[in-house]
Amino acid sequence: MLRVAQGDWVRTVASGDNQRLLVTASGKPFFWVADTAWQLIHDLDEAEMRRYFADRREKGFTVIQTVVLVELRSDKPNAFGHFPIEPRRPDRPIVEPGPNNDYWDDVERVLRLAEENNLYVALLPTWGKWVISNWQDGIVDGFFTTENAEIYGRFIGNRFRDHNNIIWVLGGDKASPTDEAKAIWRAMARGIAIGVTGEEDYSKVLMTYHTSGPGSTAWFLNKEPWLDIHGLQSGHGRWALNWMMVEYAYTMRPTLPVIDLETSYPGFRHGRPPTVATDDDARRAAYWAVFAGAAGHTYGHHSIWQMHSPKYPGVAGPKEYWYEALDAPSAFQMGYLRRLIESRPFLTQRPDLSLLAFEQTKPWEMCLALRGDGYALVYTPTGRTLEIALDKLGFANVKAAWFDPRTGNTSEIGQFPARGRRSFDPPGEPGEGNDWVLILDDAARTFPISDLKPGPKKP
Repeated sequence: MLRVAQGDWVRTVASGDNQRLLVTASGKPFFWVADTAWQLIHDLDEAEMRRYFADRREKGFTVIQTVVLVELRSDKPNAFGHFPIEPRRPDRPIVEPGPNNDYWDDVERVLRLAEENNLYVALLPTWGKWVISNWQDGIVDGFFTTENAEIYGRFIGNRFRDHNNIIWVLGGDKASPTDEAKAIWRAMARGIAIGVTGEEDYSKVLMTYHTSGPGSTAWFLNKEPWLDIHGLQSGHGRWALNWMMVEYAYTMRPTLPVIDLETSYPGFRHGRPPTVATDDDARRAAYWAVFAGAAGHTYGHHSIWQMHSPKYPGVAGPKEYWYEALDAPSAFQMGYLRRLIESRPFLTQRPDLSLLAFEQTKPWEMCLALRGDGYALVYTPTGRTLEIALDKLGFANVKAAWFDPRTGNTSEIGQFPARGRRSFDPPGEPGEGNDWVLILDDAARTFPISDLKPGPKKP
């Protein structure tokens, strides 16, 4: 189990049977539920930041993904009038004496406000375009070199070494299949570790990599000494089959947790022929990822990642402003998923398709199952009838319930012997968007099958 910070922060891989999930230094389970806010540091003022962080805390998010050297509007100062570096010189950060006087003070404000809301920051030191312009080929043509990448890494690591809520994310939407690209990211990772710890000690920094989509670090960065979490991007299409990508990374050695760091964005028009992703698509991607074995999931909305507002023109046609999109149904639904997973001893969970006693032939309708100590959870993205091999559960009697991923509500089915096979027919007619989770608990154990939905949003 990979240990993550909060308070008594320790960034090491702990001994144990399940090294694909995350825990805090004290051993408390940690479920990654991230929101994508790439432009936050550059675009938002303090009042907007406070609004955003408070909203994400209330909805149940645990991590915010954002970028220091941004993709959009990098030729303009941020909301506080600051630039981060001299033009094309990451080895020359612009630092002014005193508080709130430079871009780095602005980054610190983000880290502090996130911590006040009990949120981690998955912090990208730079967007990948400043290393590699092409999304996939790995040809280095940006302003980063191995030399200035390490210098920049040392600076940013040292500058924020006292903040315990950082998870470092290299990459920035670019694959790195070439030796030249890998060398730059290795140099930056080395610099960050030295900046934080004083030496090249990766045990005290938590790192992953955000690649282009579809893509995965399991394809080209396996066995990197600085890589703690396999990061993948399944892509923005309506039917991003991320469960396949999670399954692949899950089986790699060395064993690492897996996170889909970018997937379907509601409101994003994508593909050929183009379609617009929906809340159903974002929710399905989250459940597919987690039920395939991921240590959590990263959500994103097309209006929020770019912080679209009257101040900034939209990229790729967002239909609403970021503060309107905060209350998208799928944003609430990420919190419902978190409460479902945290309602059981999820550090014992693992995928187990052997529980499913039926044939599956369509990958876009894939049903998945998790099992843990005294329970099993089965996800259907279409509400099809589920035939379950109850005799594989390992307990005498089962207590069953339906969990609705759209509302967070549960409804009891009944209690019966865990023998043979049994069919479970979800409410409603089978079809796209009628997804359900079948909860199967050991009747001798006490787990909640209600109140998994969070309370009303605070004013």
